[in-house]
Amino acid sequence: MKTIKYLLMSFTAIVFISCQNEDILIIQDTTQNLTAVSPLTNLISRVSQNATSQDNVLDNSSCFNVQLPVIVIVNGKQITISSQNDYTTVQAALDAFSNDDDIVNFIYPITIQYQNFNTQMITNSNQLKEIIDHCDEDDGFDEIDCIHINYPIKINIYNANNQIANTNTVQNDKDLYNFLENMDSNVFISINYPVSITNLNGQNVVIRNNSDFENSIEDSIKDCNTNSGNGGNPNFTSILTDGTWHVSYLFNTIDETSNYNGYNFSFNSNGTVLAVKGTSTIGGTWSTFVNSGQDVLLLKFDDSKLDELEDDWNITEYTTTNVRLKNESSSNGDTDYLYFTKN
Repeated sequence: MKTIKYLLMSFTAIVFISCQNEDILIIQDTTQNLTAVSPLTNLISRVSQNATSQDNVLDNSSCFNVQLPVIVIVNGKQITISSQNDYTTVQAALDAFSNDDDIVNFIYPITIQYQNFNTQMITNSNQLKEIIDHCDEDDGFDEIDCIHINYPIKINIYNANNQIANTNTVQNDKDLYNFLENMDSNVFISINYPVSITNLNGQNVVIRNNSDFENSIEDSIKDCNTNSGNGGNPNFTSILTDGTWHVSYLFNTIDETSNYNGYNFSFNSNGTVLAVKGTSTIGGTWSTFVNSGQDVLLLKFDDSKLDELEDDWNITEYTTTNVRLKNESSSNGDTDYLYFTKN
């Protein structure tokens, strides 16, 4: 009987919701469930967050943006910034001379706005410096601001601890970002599809499931001015062969990250890789190639302990400190994820 119950729960999540003395039975496809650490959760969070990297020429920080209008002094020149178009004027002033201080000095007070849309008034440069110094830059992946979610959307929520389920209607980016950022590890959510998004070309696109949503966001990253695997990053090979790495996330049907705790990976320029854990060393090889326009990282290891890492992984995004890989199986439709983070 226990086996039968387990199989049933593998395919459906059955939740009772009490509402005005009525019991509502919800049978939900669990393949659409998301957790706080799901890759799609992170992507949606980056779509919905306050855009904080566009004005880095002013504050050199992606933790917040400076609300406009604002007045700055750059190399003795006073500049009034009323819109994002004025950022180029600041950059030109910074680039004008090679023997100047290249410092953006604000006329205070100014107001900054964090990724979660909270604001704070800053009255002097020391206060601003302290905030920047204590700012957590996260993983180096900035907002995805060339795709927009059309609201409202509904999210089904299930708390595994107290077995309470409900539905939340989200009306804007601020509410969605803060909801996702404050999700507990015991909470499972699913988006009530269909939803629609607006892409960079102003076209509305209907999203019908998690796979659609994830693919649409990943495709849009190529068009965004973000730190992704395209654009302003150094060569992928030079990043991978610099320093050592650890597995920060591995999802293969279930989260298997903990299985690789303690392994440090060194990717050598000759195509070899070493995985070291304590006194144990496992060798292997790595290579990159392009398949239908997609950059791919191929990993092979000499020990079955690292079998789950062996695959031809699509390189979805990377920074100088993080590499995100993805593999979509053509046989069973499953999607696996592998993230490396620099030590």
